[in-house]
Amino acid sequence: MRRQLTLTAAAATAAVLALAQGSAQASTDRGGDLTPAEAAALAHGVQVAPKGSSVPRGTANPYRALVPDESTIDFAYWRQAMKRDAQKRAAERAANTKDLPPAFVYDEKELDGGGSNDTPADAERITLFGIGATKKNRVRINGTLNTFTSSTRSLAPVPEDNGSIPLAGDTGLDGQDKITTTGVLGDGPHGSTGDANGDFDAYKLTAPAGQQIVVDTSATTTDTFVGLYDAAGTLLATDDDGGTGLASLLTYDVTTTGTYYVFVAGYRSGGPLPSDPFDSGSGPGVGREGNYGLAISVNKVDRDYFGVRLSKGDVLGGSGISGADTISVTKPDGTRMVGAEALDASSLYPPESPLPGAGTTAMAYVAEEAGWYAINIAGTNGDYSTQLEVYRPGGQRTAGPVQRVFLDFNGQRVNTGIWGGYGVRDLSPFSAFLGRWGLTQADLPDLVRMTTEEVNENLKQDAIAYGMNPNVQVQIVNSRNSADIYGQNRVARVIVGGTIDEAGIDTIGIAQYIDPGNYNMSDQALVLLDVLSDPSGSASLNTYMTDASDRKAFVAQAVGNVVAHEIGHLIGSYHTDNTNEVANLMDAGGTGFPRLFGVGPDGIGGTADDADTDFGFDTYRPAEGFTGLENTLNVDAWAWTKR
Repeated sequence: MRRQLTLTAAAATAAVLALAQGSAQASTDRGGDLTPAEAAALAHGVQVAPKGSSVPRGTANPYRALVPDESTIDFAYWRQAMKRDAQKRAAERAANTKDLPPAFVYDEKELDGGGSNDTPADAERITLFGIGATKKNRVRINGTLNTFTSSTRSLAPVPEDNGSIPLAGDTGLDGQDKITTTGVLGDGPHGSTGDANGDFDAYKLTAPAGQQIVVDTSATTTDTFVGLYDAAGTLLATDDDGGTGLASLLTYDVTTTGTYYVFVAGYRSGGPLPSDPFDSGSGPGVGREGNYGLAISVNKVDRDYFGVRLSKGDVLGGSGISGADTISVTKPDGTRMVGAEALDASSLYPPESPLPGAGTTAMAYVAEEAGWYAINIAGTNGDYSTQLEVYRPGGQRTAGPVQRVFLDFNGQRVNTGIWGGYGVRDLSPFSAFLGRWGLTQADLPDLVRMTTEEVNENLKQDAIAYGMNPNVQVQIVNSRNSADIYGQNRVARVIVGGTIDEAGIDTIGIAQYIDPGNYNMSDQALVLLDVLSDPSGSASLNTYMTDASDRKAFVAQAVGNVVAHEIGHLIGSYHTDNTNEVANLMDAGGTGFPRLFGVGPDGIGGTADDADTDFGFDTYRPAEGFTGLENTLNVDAWAWTKR
């Protein structure tokens, strides 16, 4: 996926330097720990598992699961699988929304040549769109992304060695212009016939602020990967598979006039780029090799923004119907929130959700404040059609009781097929794992109570305390103080117990859906306990406990946070970035496990400096393809509301 990075120069440089440190190959016996190379690659949105690997039944969808070992995740496979499944979910949605009025059509008012709606401040306001007696909640926007003519010329293939910034071939690009050329990966001194450090081809160009650099390798069958650096060697943007098939398509909005360098590499598990872009021999090893075609352009671009007025708690869904494949949201204060670029994960919505999907892209967003939001539609030049729809949260659409979440610690016989498993399985109870944490059966009542209190604090008390929704209503109950209420109206369930072998699903936790707006209030999640109670590994609580630990407090805190993480999916939050320093309950795990568990600066859980990890603002998980900021606390607050 094409991705423009938001790291600082220092952070980006440090991450790139880490790409060549350690082995980038996945290990099956290391308990989910990542090498520095793998962690750095994931921070740039680069998957580290081989692409096209076999994905058997029981492999957890990483978008809705807390996977023990990120190095095994084939994100490319799952993006394609979700795009395919979006069509099936769209048919289910059509049956549930057949009584809704048709979308009204809004035609873009911008004249050819652009300029009138190119910024959030100048967004074309669609005043009829919204929720209310005089509004319509479904709109189809038809528009055109204008093509600004640039000269195209052919560049002769650049001779080897051209694998670094000092050795880069000069494209001659210095403004609104385009070049095409061809190259070969693997023919240089560092390819498979040389020292096997990895072959890169670098190209130099100049670009003015306000324009856009586009790098496209679609004229090839080689699995390419491209990166864009500035003159200081800072990695600014990367792309893998953003073009046709396995080709790359990178776009970068230039904010500073200067010299830039395009690196073309062959895809490699663990990350294909050099540790030092000034040294052509600093690669991590041989990646895919073969011929490629390349087009690089520097263009003035047409940017289309449309203004829609939302109220607090409104749930906005967008889907590209044809043409442009990127939709993003900018808040009234100018903050860029969610962006979806050629990514349709709408198959993760439940059938009950009215949000649209099954197009060129799909996104969902829960509004934090009332005001005019700017919706940017971007992507391929030419005509496009995009659908926007807005709804109130599920609890406000129909009357019903207060939502209850049932935490089941007793073990269950359950059909694991709803999470991708093999069918009906018996899951062992929470109590079966206490000894693995150095606890006893006498600790069980306190552990269940304390874990429930942690979940209640994460999901309800914080939502009330921060005042985002004045009508937060949810009840968290557990199997020790309540009969099994699952199956009653508006009761969701989280089963806390069982192992990977018992469930037949390779995960720590997994949610049935990702449901922005909480339209299915009776879905289920699963938190397995074998990895969390293993003797060691970054995903094991035992890794962070010593004789100084209050074991009962830490286990309750960490398990409670994992339970809240899975409920976070059920009510609409995606994973947040687990490679940055921001702690969020929706962090995906990996290098973020200590923050998710609440381990403090001393590295020991169950001590006085333990952190209170909460929902809040964070960037989306880079490898999943969403961009911008996610406010998981706001998603949580508006999930718990009723008429």
